[in-house]
Amino acid sequence: MQPVRLVVPFAPGGTTDLVARLVAQGLGERLGQPLVIENRPGAGATLGSGTVAAATPDGHTLVLSNVASHAIAPALYGNLRYDPLRDFAHIGLITANPSAFVANPAFAARGLPDVVRLAGEGTRGLDVASSGSGSSNHLLIVQFAQATAARLNHVPYRGAGPAMTDVIAGVVPLMSDSLPSAAGHIRAGSVRALGVSAAERHPAFPAVPTFREQGVDLVSTSWFGLSAPAGTPGPVVARLSRELNAVLAAPAARDRLAEVGGQAGALSPEGYTAFIRSELARWEPLVRASGATVE
Repeated sequence: MQPVRLVVPFAPGGTTDLVARLVAQGLGERLGQPLVIENRPGAGATLGSGTVAAATPDGHTLVLSNVASHAIAPALYGNLRYDPLRDFAHIGLITANPSAFVANPAFAARGLPDVVRLAGEGTRGLDVASSGSGSSNHLLIVQFAQATAARLNHVPYRGAGPAMTDVIAGVVPLMSDSLPSAAGHIRAGSVRALGVSAAERHPAFPAVPTFREQGVDLVSTSWFGLSAPAGTPGPVVARLSRELNAVLAAPAARDRLAEVGGQAGALSPEGYTAFIRSELARWEPLVRASGATVE
């Protein structure tokens, strides 16, 4: 039996590990065939995504589509080699979640006003890590700097895992990370949460104030879904969608996502495609206004 390859366009670690494991295990069981996770990081999640766009559309190659590769990248990259709508058959939304600014416990900041103050005390500013250029967390850093006039230096990594490792080690003092990725480290005390980018405090972390509560009018959400190459037969897409939504409807999956600050998705292929179309429209002006570009 031919296994299904699930391409994860990020390095191991962070939210992608949680999402990929949840999908691979649950979907594999329901399909009765193994799902093999393949990490292909690089170029803001566009490298692995482009690989899947060019793959044989037979249902045996899937990608963990996401806000970076399928909503932000078209406005950020001038030479993107795929179209997020035309070149994929979208299957369903897996999860959506806010981001958080987290700091090494030894760092002096206890909240976002401290970040602004400390960024102004030196001539260089503060280094802030993210999972990579072109991610929603990269854009959150840019928008935060614009909103507060804080001098922040973006330090891109090839995934949330390597970035978090350096924040915990004190190599970089701060990180902009998706909440599910940072959740375990926040609870363990290996990093301190300074603020969450949700519209309201998150029930999983009620003690962490929002950006807005601290005077920074920013709300940012990242998301992950499942997609296949364009041309994948309709019955295959429909079957994958049904099984994915069944996996996400299971109490264990919903509880696990909620525990780390995520919300399980439940969209049809048509609904997920419409969602991506709306996200493209939402992020394009934000990217343009930020002035962020990636060569």
